[in-house]
Amino acid sequence: MKKLYGTGVALVTPFKVNGKVDFNGLEKLVKYVGKNGVDYLVLLGTTAEISTLEKEEKKEILSCVLHANSEKLPLVIGIGGNNTKSIIAEINSIEELDRYHAILSVCPYYNRPSQEGIYQHYKSITHCTESKIIIYNVPKRTGLNILPDTVLRLANDFENIIGIKEASGNILQSYQIINKKPENFSVISGDDFITLPIIFGGGDGVISVIAQGFPYIVSQMISLARKHKVKESYSIFYKIFDIINLIYEEGNPTGIKTLLKIMKICHSYVRLPLLYGSHSLENKMKRFIALKEMDSYYLSSKC
Repeated sequence: MKKLYGTGVALVTPFKVNGKVDFNGLEKLVKYVGKNGVDYLVLLGTTAEISTLEKEEKKEILSCVLHANSEKLPLVIGIGGNNTKSIIAEINSIEELDRYHAILSVCPYYNRPSQEGIYQHYKSITHCTESKIIIYNVPKRTGLNILPDTVLRLANDFENIIGIKEASGNILQSYQIINKKPENFSVISGDDFITLPIIFGGGDGVISVIAQGFPYIVSQMISLARKHKVKESYSIFYKIFDIINLIYEEGNPTGIKTLLKIMKICHSYVRLPLLYGSHSLENKMKRFIALKEMDSYYLSSKC
């Protein structure tokens, strides 16, 4: 199986004003990013508000994305949590699991297992499926960091653990993994702010939030970075630096949904306990777009 390179997009789940899933908005989003240079899609992850989705909604979202994507881009499906037995059951319940390039599975949260417990958790998952697994390390959400030694142990012991979405915010930790990882193991940035130094240090790309707002220019930035064009890629990064800050100012996915609303891709509604973006945030984003003339980027792309 080919490695995942370049720009992956952590898709939101659009909602209607009544709180139901907006499948028209989701289809529009998938087609928008798919036509503008991204390399793969990640669905049912943190940005998709997975913790508030019902089982039937998840099935319908998978069906919608499969239809809208038309097998054009590789798909990564998020299946994770803090109950190992339940995760295994969910993996086994997914129809046509082979249509997904890999499973993105987050580090167990709340339970606070030891590093050995984390190892045994992923070991159990690998034994229940032939699907490829991408570890997801995001300490600010899980309260627990997967240390490089644990990642490297998993990477070396299990062939179907093919990579890590590394969102610890610690570049040194990413470098420690890159330095000693197996050749076919991918280190993927899970943080839009430090994607470039991770790629220049030997990483393989990003699973990005901002890329669904500006898929064309983010994909261009990542492509330039992978060609070792440092000045050119950072030139793009600093053009979008402020908007990356803004999409996290009131939390994720509140911020990116506010941007997608401005761009008329989908509504900005979220589910409690999240709140949709404030008028202040929306106005800041509109001013940024006007000042940076960002509309010339996304309006000239294939909406």
